[in-house]
Amino acid sequence: MNHSIKTLGDQASTLAHEAAQGAEQAIRSTQRVAQQGLDRMADGLGGARAQTGAAFKQLAHETETLTHRGMEAVRECSHQLRQKSMHLKDATTSHIQHEPLKSVLIAAAVGAVLVGLVALLSRHSGSGR
Repeated sequence: MNHSIKTLGDQASTLAHEAAQGAEQAIRSTQRVAQQGLDRMADGLGGARAQTGAAFKQLAHETETLTHRGMEAVRECSHQLRQKSMHLKDATTSHIQHEPLKSVLIAAAVGAVLVGLVALLSRHSGSGR
C-alpha cells in the first residue's frame, strides 16, 4: 500500500510537471503568436506611414505644379493685355493724327453724354432723400 501511494504520488507529480510544461509551452506559443501579430501590425503601420508620406509628397508636388501653371497663365494673360492695350493706344493715336476734327467731335460727344449721365444720376439720388 505504501508502494501504491508512492506510485500515485509520483504519477501526480509527473502529471503536475507535464501540466506545468504544457502550460509553459502554451504561454510561449501564445507569446510567439502575439509577437508575430505585433510584428505584422508594425509592418502594416510602417507601410501605411510610407504610403501616406508618399501620397503627401505627390500632393505637394502636384500643388506646386498647379501653382506654377497658374502663375504662368497670369503672366501670359497680363502680357497679352499689355500688348492689346499698346495696340489700342497706337491705333487711337494714329486715328487722332489722321482725323483730328473727327476725334475732337467724338471726345466732345462722349463728354456731353457723361455730363448728362452725372446730372441724371444726381437728380435721382437727390429725390430719393
